[in-house]
Amino acid sequence: MEKDNSRRGFLKKSATLALGTIAATSIVNSMFSSNLSTENSKFTLDKLPYGYDALEPHIDRLTMEIHHDKHHQAYVNNLNKAIETLDPTILEGVITFSSIFIKMDKLPAAVRNNAGGHFNHTFFWNIMKPNGGSIPTGNLATAINTTFGSFEEFKKQFTNAGMKHFGSGWAWLVVNDGKLTITSTANQDNPLMEISSVEIKGTPILALDVWEHAYYLKNQNRRADYIQSWWNVVNWDKAGELFAEVK
Repeated sequence: MEKDNSRRGFLKKSATLALGTIAATSIVNSMFSSNLSTENSKFTLDKLPYGYDALEPHIDRLTMEIHHDKHHQAYVNNLNKAIETLDPTILEGVITFSSIFIKMDKLPAAVRNNAGGHFNHTFFWNIMKPNGGSIPTGNLATAINTTFGSFEEFKKQFTNAGMKHFGSGWAWLVVNDGKLTITSTANQDNPLMEISSVEIKGTPILALDVWEHAYYLKNQNRRADYIQSWWNVVNWDKAGELFAEVK
């Protein structure tokens, strides 16, 4: 009987994880147009959803130009090169972010780093907007207040996740098993990757880039100033849409 209960528990957990993966996959594939094209079999870099100077004075034009056109473009170029070297049986069919992330433990570091860099930055651009900031509304606001006690407490904890992360990486707000969780990842890892170094997995609805190239031109080494400015450009409408889809 004990073995049977254990087996049922395992199957239930596996089903829950599968449903979570399906939901995350749907969101990842529907949110971005940067998946591999069946015509040219290449990842491409989307244009920013706003002008380079649209986030000023909080994030300056030059930083956005270099961040998007140089750093992000390099991830796209290097990802395409890395995929060309793979055994075609590893990633079959149309290659997407989701098909890469779910097999991350079987792929070389070049794919991991550059696929993560491409996805994370694409997500980052879309989770910001001109005249953003303020506070979330609707179901997301309710969930934040329920989980963290208040928006101010959430903001404090999320800021701390970005501030205390050592070196380059990201802070995330994710939906994990129906609940909101704050986490961080190193380098270009993200919570969608099926890899042991990502301790907390989930579907992201908010992301903060804390690589120095995201803020060094304007804020030098002052990460705290950058994060404080970033809160003024958060696209809570997009975060709310993502939360509604995954919940």
